[in-house]
This record gives sequence, structure tokens and C-alpha cells, in this order.
Amino acid sequence: MVRKTCTPERIINKLREAEIHINQGISIAEASRKISITEQTYYRWRREYGGLRIEQARKLKNLEKENARLKKLVADLSLDNAILKEAAEGNF
Repeated sequence: MVRKTCTPERIINKLREAEIHINQGISIAEASRKISITEQTYYRWRREYGGLRIEQARKLKNLEKENARLKKLVADLSLDNAILKEAAEGNF
């Protein structure tokens, strides 16, 4: 199954559209079908992007990317540090 990736802007717009349908009295299941997503995706997106504006969502995604990059750097540096300690002890 191919997973489509939506931009945060598109997700927020779809959530707004779903909220309009829900306020008109349509069920959540029907509203999610009208915006071409599953009900599970609607709840997942609402949990993640519920009260965000578009610029906040962009900032959130950028911070998540930066956090992942920094975690990778810390892991690489920790490995290098452990290798250097082992080499300094002469246990090679």
C-alpha cells in the first residue's frame, strides 16, 4: 500500500474542511470520506495538528527534522567517543 504524504498546510486545510462538514451535522466517518481520508487518519491528524495554524505546523515539522538530525549527530559522536576511549585503554 502506497502511503501519500501531505504537507502540513494541506492537512490543516483538510481538517478545516472536515470541521465544516461536522458542524453541518454530518458524521465524522462521512466527513472524512468527503475529504478522501480514512476516519483513523482524521483522528491522527486532529491529534497532531488539531489547534495549529499553518505557520505553526511548518515550524513543528522543521523542529522535528532538526531534532532528528541532532539525535543522529549525538549518536555518531557518542560512538566515536567510545571508540577513542577503548583505543586509549589499549584493549584493541
